Amino acid sequence: MKSKLLLLAILAPLLFAESWEIAQPGYKFQFPRDHFSHPQYQTEWWYYTGNLRAAGGRRFGFELTFFRQAQKLGAQILTSEAPVWRPDQLYLAHFALSDIDGRSFYHSERLHRAGPGLAGASLADQRYWNGNWQVRWLSLADSRQQLTAVCERFTLTLLLNPLKPAVIQGENEVLRKGPREGQTSHYIAFTRLQASGELKEANHTHAVSGLAWMDHEFFTEPPANNLTGWDWFSIQLRTNEELMLYRMRGPHGESSPFSSGSYIDAQGKVHFLPAAAFFLTPGATWQSPHSGARYPIAWEIRVPSLNLVLHAKTDLQDQELSSANAPTYWEGAVTYSGTRRGKSIAGAGYLEMTGYRAPVNLSGMTAGK
Repeated sequence: MKSKLLLLAILAPLLFAESWEIAQPGYKFQFPRDHFSHPQYQTEWWYYTGNLRAAGGRRFGFELTFFRQAQKLGAQILTSEAPVWRPDQLYLAHFALSDIDGRSFYHSERLHRAGPGLAGASLADQRYWNGNWQVRWLSLADSRQQLTAVCERFTLTLLLNPLKPAVIQGENEVLRKGPREGQTSHYIAFTRLQASGELKEANHTHAVSGLAWMDHEFFTEPPANNLTGWDWFSIQLRTNEELMLYRMRGPHGESSPFSSGSYIDAQGKVHFLPAAAFFLTPGATWQSPHSGARYPIAWEIRVPSLNLVLHAKTDLQDQELSSANAPTYWEGAVTYSGTRRGKSIAGAGYLEMTGYRAPVNLSGMTAGK
C-alpha cells in the first residue's frame, strides 16, 4: 500500500494535471531537445507534407502528421496499469496520399494512448511514432530524418535532408493567433527538405523524389476563442525561397488581424509578415460530395513588399479528410504560378482549410495544424 501511495505521489503531477504551460514570448529554444515532446503543453504536432514525382513523372502529394493531446482526468484511483498506460496523453496520427495524375486520394488515421511503446515522441529514441508510422532522426547534428508510413494500400519511405536550417515562426519566439494570453504557439519549421525514397503500391514500387516541409508546434489554447477556422499555405518557390501564410477567420468568416506569415529568403533567413503585409483572395470553389462543405480551391496571393503575386490551384479537387476523431477539413497538394518583380515565378506546396463545414478551435483540431 505504501509503495502504491508513493507511486501515486510521483505520478500525480503527470496523470492528474489540471493546467499546462502556455507559449510565452522570449522562450529559449534548445535543440535538439525542442524537436521532440513538450508534455507541459496541452497540444503538440509534428507535421510533414510534400510534393513528389516518380521516375516516370507521375505526381504525388503526401501528408503525415503526429499529434499529442493532453487530457484532464481529475482525481482517479491509481491502478497497477498506470505506470504502463498514460491515460492523460492521446496520440493521433494522419497519413494522406494524393495520386495527382491517377486522380485518387487516400487517407488513414490511428489513435493510441501513450504506452506501452505504442506511440510517442522521444529525444532518447530520436523519433516520433504511432504504431509503424514514424519519423526517425538519423542525425541530431544535421537533422536528417527518415519517414515511414505503412498502410494496407501503400508504404511510403522517405529520406529527408534539410536544405536550410530550421526557422522559428512568428515574433519574439511565439506565433500569435489572437489577443488573449495563451493564444500563441511555439512554431518550428523546416521549410525545404530534400525528399527521396520509394512508394510501394500493390506489386509496384515507385522511386520518388521532391521537396517536403515540416512544421512542429506546441501550445496550450485558452478554453474559448472566436475563431471559425483558418487557411494555411506552404509555398516552396523554384527560386529557393519559401513562404508560410496563415489566415485566421473570425465568427463571420472575416480575416483576423492576428493572421500572419513569414518569408524565408534564399539564404534561409526568416522575415515575419504581419496580417497587413499580404492579401489572400479566394477564387473558384469545390463542393465536397462527402460532407457538403464548399472550399475555395483557387487563391490569389499578393505580398506587396516582395512585389509578389501568386495564383494557387490544385489538379486534384477532392483532397478532403474526414475523421472519426477530428473535424472534417481539406488539405492537399497545390501549385503556384505568378510574377516576382515582373518576372515569371512558380512553385508548389500545400494548402490546409478548416472550418468550412463547422467551426473549429486550435486545441480541438487534432487533425491538421
